[in-house]
Order: sequence, then structure tokens, then C-alpha cells
Amino acid sequence: MGFFKNQFADVVEWEEFRQDMIFWKWQEREIKRGSKLIIQMGQDAVFLRDGKIEGIFEKEGSYDIESQIVPFLSTLKGVKFGFNSGMRAEVLFVNTKTFVVKWGTKNAINIPTEQLPGGMPIRANGTFEFKVSDYVALIDKIAGIKQSYLVEDVKIRITAVLDQLLMKWISREGHDMFNLQANAGEIASGIREDLDMQVIDSGLSITNFTIMSFNYPKEIQDMITKNASHGMVSDLGKYQQIELTNGMASGKMQGGAASDMAGMMMGMNVAKEMMDNMNKNEKGKNQKDSDEQVQNVDPSGKMPNFCPNCGEKTTGSKFCPNCGQKLVP
Repeated sequence: MGFFKNQFADVVEWEEFRQDMIFWKWQEREIKRGSKLIIQMGQDAVFLRDGKIEGIFEKEGSYDIESQIVPFLSTLKGVKFGFNSGMRAEVLFVNTKTFVVKWGTKNAINIPTEQLPGGMPIRANGTFEFKVSDYVALIDKIAGIKQSYLVEDVKIRITAVLDQLLMKWISREGHDMFNLQANAGEIASGIREDLDMQVIDSGLSITNFTIMSFNYPKEIQDMITKNASHGMVSDLGKYQQIELTNGMASGKMQGGAASDMAGMMMGMNVAKEMMDNMNKNEKGKNQKDSDEQVQNVDPSGKMPNFCPNCGEKTTGSKFCPNCGQKLVP
């Protein structure tokens, strides 16, 4: 512990606070008797000595350092301020909020796929969230050598490995390369776990990772849209009904030739449906009659006395003389 004249501080606080700043270090200066520690909402104050944590203060407010802070410091308990001297200290102010960062691939990622020998060029974008989770690791790996640390510093670190992780998780077996959004949750979950392992040794934690969208080249997107349309309207009649309904609902077919054409098409479709139903019913009736005729034939092979179809008395012939019904199998 050293003491210096004319370098005393009245207030210890985060002097250069920014919303995108993860931590800021109060430089080693002398704290004179009666000085205050001010902690704002969303901040923690970590007292350090030789790079080691002396004490962590989390509750916002204004504190008298001599009476309310020093007695709780691990190795400085009992230290009293001299009348004209101060205590040398280093305080790390940490932003405790969860940071939300937007990300996006700068260049298309070429994902290997069987459908395209040259690979599928894909872009993606979304957000990730992180926060400080371990002060000891943060001080050991980052704060020990830096005066401050920004969200942009973390973003650069994350995006440096993001392309590789996207390729790893998109390329997993079972993912439809033409509908990656269906697997966006699974892909994002895997990437979050891998990113967390990348930064956990620095005292940070990736709390969430989301993929808002996957973007294909225009030619491939047009092909996906066309295939989806074909699948939705494989029934031509249904397609016509949808188009006509949409047209009438939007007011684009009110009156004129378009309206007449719409009515004619709908009428033709209704007539066709009625004919199909009639043919279906007639076919069913004929099949039923045929089945009944077969059932009316005497299975024993003997000649019946009366025709099972029209009731005419038989004459010994294999066929009914009145209606021609076959009388024996």
C-alpha cells in the first residue's frame, strides 16, 4: 500500500459510463478520508489489490468508503485513513445487464449439399445475448490488462468463429437445405452452446442465440418459392377456386369481362363436379345391380322355376325367355 500527496479523490464512481461498455476501471489513485463510493443501478463495484478481488459491492447507492467499505475488504480490514493521507485503491465497475447484439454474415457461407455440387451459398442474421458471469475469470483474462471493454470487442470475437459454427450446425444430417428456417431453433441452440464454451473462460456467458432468417441467392429463392407454389396448388381445381376467391375478395373482379369470366369458370367447375358425381352414382348403381344378379343365380347349379330377375316362369333354357337373365352358373 502506498501513499501520495496531492492525488486524493473525493468520489469513486464510474466516470465514463456508456451503455455499450462492459466494464471500466477506476485507476489507482489515492482515496482521502471521507471519500464516497457511488454505485449506479445495474453496476457492481469490485475492489482490487494486486489484481486480486478484495471485495464486491452490488447494491446501488452512496457509501462512505472509510466506514462502510474498508471494514469489509478482505485484506484491508482495520486500515484507518490518516489525517493527511489516503488509501491507494483500484476499483473495477462492471455493467451487470444482459447485452443484446445483432449479428449477420458479411459473406455468403458455402454449405456443402448433395443437391448443389458447388455448395449452397447462404447468409443468415439474428441476435445473441451475453452477460458477465465470473468476475475472477474476467479480471484474470481481460480486466487485468484493459482499462475498459466494449460490446463491440465481444462481437468481433463472436463473429470470428460464427461462420464455422453456422456451417457445422447447418450441415448436420436431416436438415433440409431448402427450408432451414424449420430447423432454426435447433441450429441456434447448438451454436449458443459452442459460443458459450468459447467465452466462458473470459468470465462471460452467452445466454441466448437466435437466427432471425436464412437468406438464399435470388435464383435459389425463386426456385424454392416456385416449388412451394406447385405443392400448394397441385389440385388445379382448388387453385382456380383460391384464385377466384382472392380476386373477388380483393375487388379485382367486380363487373366487366373479368367478372363474367370468373362466373363462367365457376359455373363450369360446378357443372363438372355435378357430372362427376352423377357418373360416380351411376357406376355405383350398375355395380350394385350386377352384384344382385350374381346373388340371384342359384349357387346349387339347378334350374329355378321362375326367373329371379323378372319373375317369368322358366322353360328349361339356361336363359330367361323374357329378360335374358342367365339362370344357371
